[in-house]
Amino acid sequence: MSRLPMIIASVAVVATAGIAIAGSHGGNPAVKARQAHMSLYAFNMATLGGMAKGEIEYNADAAKAAAGNMAALSTLAQGAYWVPGTSTAELGEETRALPKIWEAGSTAGEIGGRMAEAAQQLAAVAGDGKDAMAGALGGVGKECSACHKGYRQPQE
Repeated sequence: MSRLPMIIASVAVVATAGIAIAGSHGGNPAVKARQAHMSLYAFNMATLGGMAKGEIEYNADAAKAAAGNMAALSTLAQGAYWVPGTSTAELGEETRALPKIWEAGSTAGEIGGRMAEAAQQLAAVAGDGKDAMAGALGGVGKECSACHKGYRQPQE
């Protein structure tokens, strides 16, 4: 039996709570929501990356859970928090999203689609051993990096 519906429901609850918290503590709620989404990606990537590098012992159940979370996150509708007017140009240091993400010719949506496909592929093999997981993880990392390099303000 697939745990994907439970994972999606859990992520939705966390995301909804995050938006409510963001709204009550100042800051742009859309920015706070997408930062929470990216934090969830980063948390799961740290687990998978640690296993791939041998920094964390490979555990099939933990790998499947983290990869399943990545896949579930990639399927969430994100349009409500990737809105024009919420870039570094308008909000300064509150965000690292560059204005060009919303410009004509932006490939961010295509990169996101490829990342979602890679996350699904990762989820399909994450429990099949460290080598299978690490091989599929590269596709996710490639797409994450492509979007960050093109559309995110570098850390100072």
